Amino acid sequence: MEAVTDLGRERLRAGADTKSSRTDLATEADRRSERFVRAEIARARPEDGVLGEEGGASAGRSGLTWVVDPLDGTTNFVYGFPSWSVSIALVGETGALVGAVRDPERRETFSARRGAGAFLGDERLRLGRPPPLAEALVGTGFGYAPELRRAQARLLGTLLPAVRDIRRAGSAALDLCAVACGRLDGFYEAGLNPWDSAAGGLIAAEAGAGSLVLDDLVPGRPTLVTAAAPLLDELAALLRRASSEATGTR
Repeated sequence: MEAVTDLGRERLRAGADTKSSRTDLATEADRRSERFVRAEIARARPEDGVLGEEGGASAGRSGLTWVVDPLDGTTNFVYGFPSWSVSIALVGETGALVGAVRDPERRETFSARRGAGAFLGDERLRLGRPPPLAEALVGTGFGYAPELRRAQARLLGTLLPAVRDIRRAGSAALDLCAVACGRLDGFYEAGLNPWDSAAGGLIAAEAGAGSLVLDDLVPGRPTLVTAAAPLLDELAALLRRASSEATGTR
């Protein structure tokens, strides 16, 4: 039992370091994964650009950019918590064109092409009518900066009593795919980067979910809200109310 308990600390000692804060981890696995993806893109699509979480932006000449999160959910990966993924999307001037999210723990691959639907493996994903807000299972995530976490946490006092429950699994890409396949009814998170949501957002949209970006919930950090209608508008309204109550601006 002691060996199992110490597994996360052993992995930290074996090659994890920090990025934006003491709690924001990166590992050699992140970097190796991105190097591999970049090399494959350069071989197959040398004219395209690449935007990766670890390696930044590489300009291309085609007008298309591959947006890569080589390991979304690094802290989960480090601690052996089974919710992390690899997320890749191809983005043009009008947004994401194709996207794929691989869940190695479940051995599942989500994919979508704009206008051609979303899939879990070979199974087409199509959302039906969502439950009412009070019966909705809602996913979220938290940033790493302490001030952002405080602002996000303040919303929960209003949000949590108004829905079935809240889930925070730790991979935004997988959370968006969970909306696409009905494992979550809705999802919201502030401060996401393009590589966090490009592929998962397209997959959710092609499955029938809608999305809104709310600029006024967390100062300086737009909040992505995703769910099928009419839950999308209900969840957005609840989040606005939670923000007003948290800041005393009702």
